[in-house]
Amino acid sequence: MRRVAIATSPHTDTDPELSKRPTRRRRSLIDRLRRANPAAGLASLVWLVIVVVPVYVMVNASFMPQGEALGGKLLEPAAHATFANYELVVRSGFFHLLLNNVIVTAATIAIVLVLCVPLAFAIVRARGSRALLVFRVFLLGLAIPPVVIIVPLYVMVSKVGLYDSLWAIILPTAAFAMPVTLLILVGTMRDISEELYEAMAIEGASPAQMLIRLVIPLSRGGISTVSVFAGLAAWNGLLFPLILTQSPQNQVLTTGLWGLSSQYGEDIPATLAALTLSGIPMLVLYLVARRALISGVMGVGGK
Repeated sequence: MRRVAIATSPHTDTDPELSKRPTRRRRSLIDRLRRANPAAGLASLVWLVIVVVPVYVMVNASFMPQGEALGGKLLEPAAHATFANYELVVRSGFFHLLLNNVIVTAATIAIVLVLCVPLAFAIVRARGSRALLVFRVFLLGLAIPPVVIIVPLYVMVSKVGLYDSLWAIILPTAAFAMPVTLLILVGTMRDISEELYEAMAIEGASPAQMLIRLVIPLSRGGISTVSVFAGLAAWNGLLFPLILTQSPQNQVLTTGLWGLSSQYGEDIPATLAALTLSGIPMLVLYLVARRALISGVMGVGGK
């Protein structure tokens, strides 16, 4: 009978050397453990607690009666949860304040984008010293706090007849948001490859076509970042609405909530309910634009 030799591989399942080798999943876990940074993880956890606990207290206390809120046990779940605080806020004209806030925020974002996107494109594509001079003049606005020029601003707004109107809030807010907006957009647009501009120029594209078809799509991260920045500045602004408006129909959330607190004798749960409602639109805006916002902050919006 002829013997048949069976070739065996030196690396079989019973090979002890093979069994000692880490699997792919195990190697991935080992690599992650090696790259772990316990100090950064602890700092992130502390930061999360600092941010989450006040938000929890605000939402939890907004459902408490006044007497329970004054008891000081704000970390415990509301024992007698009620929607009366939210009803009080709604009856006090909250939606009118919210509408004014939305108008001011949307108009501020629109003005900032309409002016700064073409200006940033012109600064990036221009080769002369004039564009650099314009850029530096705008950046001087970063060194001027609004409180320093509030008196001359009040005089100017009164002279042009815009006092006690929403435009008295919109225009100064947009003006003070433009320096940071321009700085971010210029940095984002400079990341766009020069070869892309040259390719569009060969195809006969005009500067306006380059802006619309090339620059704006590749700068979505930076545009989202400045939109959120300008929106937050308009949404949370207090100085301009407080000084440049007077009548109740032109109040926004910041001044309206201040009046609500005074009107009802420091009703803490009602004030916190109003703050909770006023924070929802900004939370929705962040959830919609979070990916583009993160990419813009990381400096990869134009890549």
